[in-house]
Amino acid sequence: MVDVLVTGGGSGGHVTPAIAVGQALKVEGLDVAFVGSNTGLEEALVQPAGLRFLGISAGKLRRYFSWQNVADAFRVLLAILQAVVLVGRERPTAVFSKGGFVAFPVVFAAWLWRVPVVAHESDATQGLANLLSAPFVKTLCAGFPETKVRSLLGPFKGRFVYTGAPIRAELLQGDAAKGRAELGVADGVRVLLVTGGSLGADALNAVVIEAAPELARDGWFVVHVCGAGKQRAIDSPNYRAFDYVAHGWADMLAAADLVLSRAGANTVFELLALGKPNLLVPLPAAGSRGDQLENAKYAKDAGYSQVLPQEMLDATRLAADVEALWSNVDKVRARLQTFVAADAVAAIVAEIYAVAPQLRDVKP
Repeated sequence: MVDVLVTGGGSGGHVTPAIAVGQALKVEGLDVAFVGSNTGLEEALVQPAGLRFLGISAGKLRRYFSWQNVADAFRVLLAILQAVVLVGRERPTAVFSKGGFVAFPVVFAAWLWRVPVVAHESDATQGLANLLSAPFVKTLCAGFPETKVRSLLGPFKGRFVYTGAPIRAELLQGDAAKGRAELGVADGVRVLLVTGGSLGADALNAVVIEAAPELARDGWFVVHVCGAGKQRAIDSPNYRAFDYVAHGWADMLAAADLVLSRAGANTVFELLALGKPNLLVPLPAAGSRGDQLENAKYAKDAGYSQVLPQEMLDATRLAADVEALWSNVDKVRARLQTFVAADAVAAIVAEIYAVAPQLRDVKP
């Protein structure tokens, strides 16, 4: 038996905030396990965080036509059956879902077993997993107060709570000097950190690789987190590429003078909480549900971020926008200091206790 099952997956943007909540619950003295896909990146992220990992099958949930939807429909059904067995075996008191295609089977199984579910949506618009899960959750927490709750499988009868986005505590404790030393950055050299997320970064990666020599000549040390198997050799001592950074990410972020990124909600909120001047290249509507465009608009309108639309993205424009942002960096930093990050982890933990008050009796 377990006190709380935490679930989320499909991309790092679903997993890392879920880990933050799971770790906070564990600190409270609760027994916590994480349910993720048995073929994804979740296990590699969860186990170093000290959470027990439980894997199930997962079929990707798509909003567009693809022949893969047929095969994935069977994987979703298998995942639901596995989740029903898993929830019945573990008998959790509550479930926390961060969304992603692995989450819906767990949420539905929890509903069948009458286990209360708290879910979280980081973006201003709900992802497909949360649209499907909505009728089965007691509380939907949101990163944006403007989030409108919708549901695909029945009416949403739960409670909506604005909590902000969960941010891992260790991200706020990065050491810039340590990060620069680990990267081998010389004194006086500016650091541009590039991260595209675990999905959808190919177009961004290609332009960054093309622009890297010019950026290096302009005095930038480019740290490029580009995804597994996507590294390319560049003849420059001021360029380093990584598949993924599991350890030392907080130090790398602390060392960054500017960050170039996609506009996933979790990444955006982390950059704002850290006060990092940033240039966002949101996924276009054709490659997403438009959530990154909305996230980027929010950050730009508030004066926290600069935005470069992907349709205008090329090596020359990228290098120019990086320099333009740097020339205005003091003003941007001053604006970022006005951003107040909500303690979303604490708020979500409070909601979990609210739907399952008996958990308070478990605390030491």
